[in-house]
Amino acid sequence: MTPEQFLASKATVAVKALYGADIEPSALQVTATRKEFEGDFTLVVFPLLKISHSAPDATGAAIGAWLQENVPEVGSYNVVKGFLNICLSQLYWTELFSSIASDPSFGRLPSTGRRVMVEFSSPNTNKPLHLGHIRNNLLGSSVSDLLKAAGEDVIKVTLVNDRGVHICKSMYAWQKSFPGVTPESSGKKGDHLVGDCYVEFNRIYSEEVNSLVTGGMSAEQAAKEAPCMKAVHEMLVKWEQGDPEVRALWSKMNSWVFAGFDETYRALGISFDKVYYEHDTYLLGKELVQRGLDMGVLVRDPDGSVWCDLTADGLDRKLLLRSDGTSVYMTQDLGTAEKRFSEFNLDSHVYVVGDEQNYHFQVLKLILAKLGFDWASRIYHLSYGMVELPEGKMKSREGTVVDADDLIEQMYREAKSTSEESGKLADVSEEEKERLFRMIGLGALKYFILKVDPKKKMLFNPKESIDFNGNTGPFIQYTHARICSILRKADAQGLDHTPDGIGPDTELSAKEIRLVKILNGYPQKVADAAAQFSPAIIANFAYDLAKEFNQYYHETAILKEENAGIRRFRLVLIQTLASTLRSAMGILGIELPERM
Repeated sequence: MTPEQFLASKATVAVKALYGADIEPSALQVTATRKEFEGDFTLVVFPLLKISHSAPDATGAAIGAWLQENVPEVGSYNVVKGFLNICLSQLYWTELFSSIASDPSFGRLPSTGRRVMVEFSSPNTNKPLHLGHIRNNLLGSSVSDLLKAAGEDVIKVTLVNDRGVHICKSMYAWQKSFPGVTPESSGKKGDHLVGDCYVEFNRIYSEEVNSLVTGGMSAEQAAKEAPCMKAVHEMLVKWEQGDPEVRALWSKMNSWVFAGFDETYRALGISFDKVYYEHDTYLLGKELVQRGLDMGVLVRDPDGSVWCDLTADGLDRKLLLRSDGTSVYMTQDLGTAEKRFSEFNLDSHVYVVGDEQNYHFQVLKLILAKLGFDWASRIYHLSYGMVELPEGKMKSREGTVVDADDLIEQMYREAKSTSEESGKLADVSEEEKERLFRMIGLGALKYFILKVDPKKKMLFNPKESIDFNGNTGPFIQYTHARICSILRKADAQGLDHTPDGIGPDTELSAKEIRLVKILNGYPQKVADAAAQFSPAIIANFAYDLAKEFNQYYHETAILKEENAGIRRFRLVLIQTLASTLRSAMGILGIELPERM
């Protein structure tokens, strides 16, 4: 029960005792007291005036006096213009803290019984993962862990886009410019080699288009008539027909990419419960297309292509099958959604996809609803803003992306450089230093990305992300290591810091009450963050908690406190802070070191 709920319940008893009226706690408004007034929480008195038949200040004073006399947890009160400001007693805060410290699952909410699928990453197998994919992966993984903490049964999935025109482009370029080259012979990760092929195709394509335009063809016609583009479309048709040679090359190049992806996922700490492949799912939607045609929801044009007319819904016509019978992304997504909801009996499906696909998911839900699926409304598009660099946007086809592997390595170097300059790891072994550099670098990367609200575009600057004093991952990591250091010293001195038996007569300072208040808000932060699909709420909670601890640490004696009871309370307090930081940062996928 939150302090607000506790006071509301006690206030209803006071109203009954004073005025003989029954009132539900939910009808009372209790909020945190504004900073300019004295008090912890404020009860708004005005809704009670019809019951009390008294002036606002008199009603507030009567309720406050009753609470102070009959509720030991209420220490004092004051009334300001119809607002009853209540100061909770030391007893309340010690009891509240004791319940927090003794709860091993503090912050994790009860099971809701709901099953939620979260799809994220979903890369194309024509290029390596880049910075944009990193935000997608970190957001998807963190939202999954966040929903788990909020009591949901979560299934993490990805759909690998391993077929289509874009894949055939890399295949064509490998045949033309990289025949016989393998990851082993080139010394490159497989996904990087295939990415080079994709960039090479666009170079070939650009040259052919320019040549045709120079020869007098219009730019629009040249884009269609370029020999390499025609060859790519022919290759896709052959793939769909099961051509052995095309399929063999496709399988070989995809295997290179999958091995490269797995290496990057491991480095980022990303995992999935199930992996879907487009070559298994792209035909799923064709049955739904036929269903839509039978229902009259879809129409077939004279050239054989199939469309959904959404103009009456304020949108446009959406292609579902090309004239040659090949499917498009929307067709696949229709079939995949139907398969997942029926297979897993989902209560909700979250797609973590950038905001450039807002229209796609608007159309997806609308077509599914027209096809008669009532669960269409339970699809949620977690639309996030793009990641940009100080020098601007990234472009895959031009090879100007920030490669995920290169960025992970850069973060390691930044962490190493910053740590060595600070001298914080001077007494740590070389082996442990290397492990910490990786942990700090990844922590900085993940925190910098996840502390930004998903809906916002963000500018990523690696140097800014690694700072031991700002709103960064390393600051929180160092705070945790500092607490662990204090607890190790306590153990060396034989000092007890088990949470059992915190005395109700323990006197808490204002700073300690402030820390307990922040701690107590953690479960609500988890609930709010899950409802908004925003790990940023958890990230900023962790920063506020770490910042508050550091202020407390600089002002308060812990190990040197002479009173054994107070010293034990303070050790239990910082131990609880550390476990809560681990819980919160764990939702973000960030490890916290015990030494740093």
